[in-house]
Amino acid sequence: MKNQWAVQDAKAKFSEFLNACIQNGPQIVTKRGSQTAVLITVDEWIALKSQAKNSLKSLLLSDEARGELVLPKRGLGLQRKPVKL
Repeated sequence: MKNQWAVQDAKAKFSEFLNACIQNGPQIVTKRGSQTAVLITVDEWIALKSQAKNSLKSLLLSDEARGELVLPKRGLGLQRKPVKL
């Protein structure tokens, strides 16, 4: 059961590559010997997306992130002592 394909083989035998994904699960694509990409079925993709957590960007743009930001007054924070050389 082959699950790793060089990019040129995946391109040349795309139908076989796709059928292997459907029948045997995720198929890894390698480029110059390094694993580069994975072909998965739509069902697997949907399952992965449903498990994914929101990104920081979407959190910051959501209403949950809205609120007052309390900042200390200037000059009252901790200060570093100068380093003596």
